[in-house]
Amino acid sequence: MLTAFSSLGSALIYLKGPKFLIYVSGALSMWGDRMWHFAISVFLIELYGRSLLLTAVFGLVVAGSVLLLGALLGDWVDRNPRNKVAHASLFVQNISVTVCSIVLMLVFSYKQRIEQIWDGWLTVVCYTVVIILADVANLASTALTIAIQRDWIVVITGYNRGHLAGMNATMRRIDQVTNILAPLAVGQVMTLASNVVGCGFILGWNLVSLIVEFFFLSRVYRIVPALSVKPPGVEVDEVYLQRMERRRLQAEGNVAQPQPLTEGNCNTRLQLKEITDLPLCFRRFRWLMSTCKDGWRAYYRQPVFLAGMGLAFLYTTVLGFDCITTGYAYTQGISGSLLSLLMGVSAITGLLGTVMFTRLRKTYGLVNTGIISSCLHLGCLLLCVCSVFAPGSPMDLSLLVPDVAANSSELGGMGRQRQKHTYPLGGGSNQPLLPDRSSIHWTNNTVLFDNVPSGTAPESYVSIILLFLGVITARIGLWSFDLTVTQLMQENICESERGVVNGVQSSMNYLMDLLHFIMVISAPQPQHFGILVIISVLFITVGHTMYFLYAHQAKRKSRLNT
Repeated sequence: MLTAFSSLGSALIYLKGPKFLIYVSGALSMWGDRMWHFAISVFLIELYGRSLLLTAVFGLVVAGSVLLLGALLGDWVDRNPRNKVAHASLFVQNISVTVCSIVLMLVFSYKQRIEQIWDGWLTVVCYTVVIILADVANLASTALTIAIQRDWIVVITGYNRGHLAGMNATMRRIDQVTNILAPLAVGQVMTLASNVVGCGFILGWNLVSLIVEFFFLSRVYRIVPALSVKPPGVEVDEVYLQRMERRRLQAEGNVAQPQPLTEGNCNTRLQLKEITDLPLCFRRFRWLMSTCKDGWRAYYRQPVFLAGMGLAFLYTTVLGFDCITTGYAYTQGISGSLLSLLMGVSAITGLLGTVMFTRLRKTYGLVNTGIISSCLHLGCLLLCVCSVFAPGSPMDLSLLVPDVAANSSELGGMGRQRQKHTYPLGGGSNQPLLPDRSSIHWTNNTVLFDNVPSGTAPESYVSIILLFLGVITARIGLWSFDLTVTQLMQENICESERGVVNGVQSSMNYLMDLLHFIMVISAPQPQHFGILVIISVLFITVGHTMYFLYAHQAKRKSRLNT
């Protein structure tokens, strides 16, 4: 009986503790993010005559804004109290999604009337508002992720490396599960009901999530006193600029009177005068540019710079369960139901990667865990390279030089022979992007169809089997490596620069992700996919090579210190 009461008391203490509150808050936030990211892409397709144009514009705006503003977001996280950063990011994110959902509901309900107002320009205004609000929500989500998962967790664990690894792994497991279940949930609502109901579902979720997350984060901030202690940052606001202006006027009114030197040297006074001579708008712009430059410099001088760059290079790949790889698999005769099953298996292997990370870190140390994870990741991806040359592969390099292929009957015959391994979506060229909604299978990043013929069965499934075998098994090493680099950055970046450096890391991730989309645009046909696979493996190899260099430097430094 005493043991039961003791266990119950321990469970209650854990449920009221900061770790559990962070897990629940993170799960709610991740679930909302995954639902919204999936739904907004589908909404934009439906709005613009079932075209991918708005979705492409939205993706470009989101990637470009984080790329340009990542350092500023991180600097804002560093300069402000932790509770204000978390609450402001949470409020902006959820309110932006809520207002955007309301706008979408109005557009879907009154689309024909809106298209008749201002000769259709009101529709353009609505599209613009939707994309801007969605982008603001993504920026706020990025700031919240930097604040909670890169800063709060470190403080909550008391800088204990073992506890930090456990929290990082748990947060990643939650992310893996929500990455599969959340899009399926909102997809079912949109399929069984309508887009308007789907918007309403997301709206209600965000309002409830806002209240719960606000309460939980506030409680965590109260019960962990260390969160209220933060290195003071320089406040660059209106008062600061006015103070510099007064100093300039004093210097002009009484040249002989000595002025205080904020940094203790004359160079600072000259720089201050140069700044205050500029109009206010230019001074703010100059400060923004200086903040971005300083953020990238801070990122470059970090001891874990090579490890962070190595992680960023892993984003330039088509070897994941995104719309590109799943779309390619669909053209090769793989059904939507099988793809959904493969995505579930992929999620399981990702969870295994988080378990392996905690075991390896405890046994071999953090740096060696990254080396083992890198080797496992690269080894599994060799299966993907083999799939390019295996039976059933549609790769046809002759299509990259169509003029030569057109003038050569031999190459033309080869092209026709290779073409039999490709299975494009059935129907004519005017076939709509989305068929009747009842036939849609909703997955994480793409829309798959049951009633669209996928062509005849291929002569061999060896190529596609090797491809997905490599992609699925590689996720074990991938997520273990990701957690390794994440914890290295948490442990080695000083508290005062933690936000800005992670903001620049987010910018680098988005930059490399943009490169992978440029690759696909340059070689969009299924016959070109093998080339994309090889390029992806090369980028990943470069990324892991950077980590190997970091590991070598870290071990050499450790030996010198001992």
